[in-house]
Amino acid sequence: MKKLFLIIGAPGSGKTTDAELIAQKHDSITHYSTGDMFRAEIASGSQRGALIDSFVSKGNLVPIEIAIETIVTAIKNAPSDVVIIDGYPRSAEQMNALDTYLKEEPEVSLVNVIEVTVSKEVACQRVLGRAADADVARDDDNVEIFNNRMKLYTDPLLVIQEFYTSKDLLTQFNGERTIEVIVNEMDAFIQSKI
Repeated sequence: MKKLFLIIGAPGSGKTTDAELIAQKHDSITHYSTGDMFRAEIASGSQRGALIDSFVSKGNLVPIEIAIETIVTAIKNAPSDVVIIDGYPRSAEQMNALDTYLKEEPEVSLVNVIEVTVSKEVACQRVLGRAADADVARDDDNVEIFNNRMKLYTDPLLVIQEFYTSKDLLTQFNGERTIEVIVNEMDAFIQSKI
């Protein structure tokens, strides 16, 4: 049985870094970022990668069938029983599609959805600060695309929060503290659930 944790948060909330650091501490945890999965597919030069790029390069959501297919394959092929996926779901449609899939999948159990909360101002400073650092900059790190990504994140957020809260699966962490504090707190929480 694969135990699945989802981590959601605004662009620049630190969700990917948090998940990476937790996975590095434990051989029993595998971390996947939907963004990394999509970027790897784009870099592969595949037809699916080109299709994904046509959405991601504009800051738009990847179509649901492609996202679910990519995520489901990753979960099933994970080398460990605990899987953390960050950056998913990003819409009510993605959430519902994943929920429908999980109801039919006896091998995967959604344990918790972790939301890393930060203000829009902090998120923007982090993303645009990342854009200024050539070592970590990504093609989508600019104000216009940030604002589009932020809107895509915040528009469905209430629906996503209400859905997972009603299932007693949502846990929020303040993402405006030091990485060490956030990671230690989140790691302890995940360990308590597995």
